[in-house]
Amino acid sequence: MSNRYLLILRNEENFAERTTISFTYAKLVVFLVSIFLIVLLISLYLVTTILSAWLDPRHAEVEANRQLIELSLTVDSLALEVDRKEEFIKLFKRLSSGEVAHDTLSELKASAEIRSVEKEELLLEDLPAVDSALRSEFEGSLLYDKSLSSSNSELQEIFFFSPISGMVSAPFDTKIEHYGADIVSKPNEPVKAVADGTVLLSVWTQKEGYVVAIQHRTDLVSVYKHNSALLRKAGEFVRAGEVVSIIGNTGELTSGPHLHFELWYNGNPIDPEEFVSF
Repeated sequence: MSNRYLLILRNEENFAERTTISFTYAKLVVFLVSIFLIVLLISLYLVTTILSAWLDPRHAEVEANRQLIELSLTVDSLALEVDRKEEFIKLFKRLSSGEVAHDTLSELKASAEIRSVEKEELLLEDLPAVDSALRSEFEGSLLYDKSLSSSNSELQEIFFFSPISGMVSAPFDTKIEHYGADIVSKPNEPVKAVADGTVLLSVWTQKEGYVVAIQHRTDLVSVYKHNSALLRKAGEFVRAGEVVSIIGNTGELTSGPHLHFELWYNGNPIDPEEFVSF
């Protein structure tokens, strides 16, 4: 094994010496074993990664099972979200139409997922039969704060698109329970969403006429009342600046064509003029 050997390579035509390699059997064995291990490792890597789809008979089954699990989880999440939104919209419509009694509010409080329904029942200020009782219970139970500061950093990060251009005829005033701003504009002027969000409410009410409410991020809700027509349905996603309704004069609580616009943050009304330029 330790005997030394000389491998000489010569030109076939003139027998001129080209290369000389000195080796022993021990070095030759080590070299061959090293080459074998390197080829083996590379082969194992290719079989378990790049070539697994062709060489591993279980690969297709494993990949199919993985995708099936991911799809199942996605479908479950979507189904749960759809159920929550449907329940949210149904309860909100019942509140707006006056079909629910005091026990509904307690039911909503028990579910953390639909806490925003409690906030939104304030959007229709004078619902038939149950509005005043619901408002009183809501304010007492949730420690309603009408003096919410507008300096919240989350709101400052949102760019608010103007819902309509016009003149503010009646500003925000909590002392007289006017939780929004009335904007007078041209007839048939389109009303636009102030930010990206999901339409929570798109209904007719006796007091406020055609009403649209949109849920935005950071527990922010925008409300558009007294419209002449609604262009979006509950559950639809809208982008900032997209038309959601047409200005009008519908409902009993109106004295002329205008948009009554409200902003609610964490269940509290905030002055729209602090965030939106009309």
